[in-house]
Amino acid sequence: MDVADNLRLRILQRGLPPGSWIDEQKLAEEMGISRTPMREAIKVLAAEGLVTIRVRRGAYVTEVPENEVREIYHLLALLEADAAADVALHAADEELQELSGLHTQLQLQAGLLAASPNDSLLIDRFFAINQQFHGRMLDISRNHWRMQIVNDLRGVMQLGRHHSLFKTGRVQQSLDEHAAILAALLARDATAASAAMRTHFANGLRAAG
Repeated sequence: MDVADNLRLRILQRGLPPGSWIDEQKLAEEMGISRTPMREAIKVLAAEGLVTIRVRRGAYVTEVPENEVREIYHLLALLEADAAADVALHAADEELQELSGLHTQLQLQAGLLAASPNDSLLIDRFFAINQQFHGRMLDISRNHWRMQIVNDLRGVMQLGRHHSLFKTGRVQQSLDEHAAILAALLARDATAASAAMRTHFANGLRAAG
């Protein structure tokens, strides 16, 4: 794992929470490296939006204000709705079956969560499968630049992950939305797939509010 990957993981796992100052020297010592590769890693994460560099104050883990959350949801809705339409039109049958398999895994995980709603490992697993579904759909859509932009936006959104997804009733609602997306993809209905994805993000934004 390189320095940027290590630092990214610490941030996304809340070892470095949003708003916290990044102590370059301390982290470099912990990783057994000089400060130069640490500074380069910070620049990489700043380009991804996970780190904010403040003049004469150093680097901080990014905090996402409410207005920016809305902006990110808006962009994700546009980009992933567009990707869903492409997948509906151009994906191979076996690729759609991959998405169907991921949705089945999501349903199984939701059932486990219903029995143990406060289990952090189950929560992390549900979130990971949810990300896999969206990530695989983007892979299948075969647009490198769209995928890169979405991945950067989703990385920033992970700074507040679980905030909305695990509100009361949101897990089942999210599952229903994924089912609608999948049904449209399997029917090769690009318009319905795009609309279902926009609904998914609209409901996610309402839950985050």
